Amino acid sequence: MNTSPRITPLRTAAPRRAPSRPLVDRFGRVHTDLRVSLTDRCNLRCTYCMPAEGLAWLARAEVLTDDEVVRLVRIAVERLGVRSVRLTGGEPLLRRGLVGLVARLAALDVELSLTTNGIGLARTAAGLREAGLGRVNVSLDTLRPERFAAITRRDRLADVLAGLAAAKAAGLGPVKVNAVPVRGVNDDELVDLVEFAAGHGYRMRFIESMPLDAQGAWDRSAMVSAAEILAVLGERFDLVPVGRDGNAPAEEWRIAGTDAVVGVIASVTRPFCGGCDRVRLTADGQLRTCLFATEESDLRALLRGGADDAAIEAAWRVALAGKGPGHAIGSAEFVRPERPMSAIGG
Repeated sequence: MNTSPRITPLRTAAPRRAPSRPLVDRFGRVHTDLRVSLTDRCNLRCTYCMPAEGLAWLARAEVLTDDEVVRLVRIAVERLGVRSVRLTGGEPLLRRGLVGLVARLAALDVELSLTTNGIGLARTAAGLREAGLGRVNVSLDTLRPERFAAITRRDRLADVLAGLAAAKAAGLGPVKVNAVPVRGVNDDELVDLVEFAAGHGYRMRFIESMPLDAQGAWDRSAMVSAAEILAVLGERFDLVPVGRDGNAPAEEWRIAGTDAVVGVIASVTRPFCGGCDRVRLTADGQLRTCLFATEESDLRALLRGGADDAAIEAAWRVALAGKGPGHAIGSAEFVRPERPMSAIGG
């Protein structure tokens, strides 16, 4: 069965050039944050993300080359007003030549960050920082080795902890730790994770689980909501609201009397679509205007078809003009995207 999303035909006629003219959708949202997936491959098999046997990975020829990634990011920065770029996967540390690619992207004078599972970070953190990477987000759902192995189907907790330490030592800060609480799996570790992060100078963030697993097994009843997370943390900590940093997805609280900050990304129960400033580029060059988009725009075809920068800029703007108001999870209008999170890029 073909599970590829429908590709939207693109108009390539370029408008009059206006350098760094904001990338605005029909709701007036200005998009300055670009998420770039460098690979769909991952070296973990997290139960809430993909099956034990993994997925059918993209063929190498389908994945954007370094030159293609740099060109698209340059167009986004110079012509569309993008100011921050997050490198994602799959697992971006699996990308060959990553340090060199980071150096080329950093030269575009953009705020550059990376989301990783932390495996391999211990040996790459210093090089990535030297190349120009600003900070990292590291996924860590549990502090218990046997539970980590059960969730990820890999016994690699020690590698993740070493990667976190290396990232901090290299100056990739603030180092953010991302956890997805799942009822009956790791929801008894919320306080432990916060204390761990605070004790090491990391920023803890909890993310509501979302219907983006490859198996299609997401169950809302297993999702631990933002309200539940805050209720549990409130029994142990005095949480002082900090709010949201601009259009950032996380609402934040400071633990009173400390510098420790806890964030909660409540995509399901407290959607922040009205302030969304993000657009996504998949590893195979498809532009997605929303994490839950059901349509994609093929920028790779333009790149490989000889389109100039103005045509690619125009196509990007056409795609954003069609962005919807929100993902509508929980409503009758919600349509689950066919691509899983690992193929989209977080």
